[in-house]
Amino acid sequence: MTTLTIAAAQSISIAGDLHANIARHQHFIQVAAEQGVQLLVFPELSLTGYERGLAAQLAIAPDAAVLQPLRDLARELSVTTVVGMPIRLSADSPVLIGALVLAADGSLGVYTKQHLHSGEEVAFAPGSGGSLLTLGNDTIALAVCADFSHASHAAAAADKGANFYAAGVLITEGGYAPDTALLQGYAGEHSMVVLMANHGGATGGWESAGRSAIWASDGSLITAAPGTGDLLVIARRNASEWSGEVVTVVST
Repeated sequence: MTTLTIAAAQSISIAGDLHANIARHQHFIQVAAEQGVQLLVFPELSLTGYERGLAAQLAIAPDAAVLQPLRDLARELSVTTVVGMPIRLSADSPVLIGALVLAADGSLGVYTKQHLHSGEEVAFAPGSGGSLLTLGNDTIALAVCADFSHASHAAAAADKGANFYAAGVLITEGGYAPDTALLQGYAGEHSMVVLMANHGGATGGWESAGRSAIWASDGSLITAAPGTGDLLVIARRNASEWSGEVVTVVST
């Protein structure tokens, strides 16, 4: 197998402040590039925080100009980056929970959360998912939080040929054990590497558990964050062997 480096960006979002969060994301991308990361995945709604009450006013088109600096940086540093954002696909369409793929080749991909968590329907409509990502010989399927609570979602990803399953999430301490058990189970059951990028701190009134993690395709843990905070959780594949490390991202 070819070498590959992937990372979960366990970031802390500033509530509703898109410009400040873009700057924080840029810093994460720069640190990730220094670590040789080729695929970087942020948590659910990372660019705004999990702010349901602000989603309608913050929602933008996926190709909005405000995100161009992030797209440019991802291309310049060759780090395919997945960011979380409330989006509208047209001016009069409902607000969706988006995971935007800012590809290293400059292209833009859009994934929309298919399965809403209880209570999210007051602010969001269910989305339709999105295309698989290709990185060299690897195929990556995306998920956003409650998507992975449906076993059919991970199974469909595997059926389409994905050997990676990358989820941007918001998971609290109470949900951490059952949720990570599901994700770890998908890794072993479907022979997929599974990445989970959780928020690094409180957001939208919820206390995130942090502890972002990456599991190998046999279900074994490659690496995980020890707690909360701004961190990169990195997994490196050299031949068929995986190694992991956690890097602290110091705010600028």
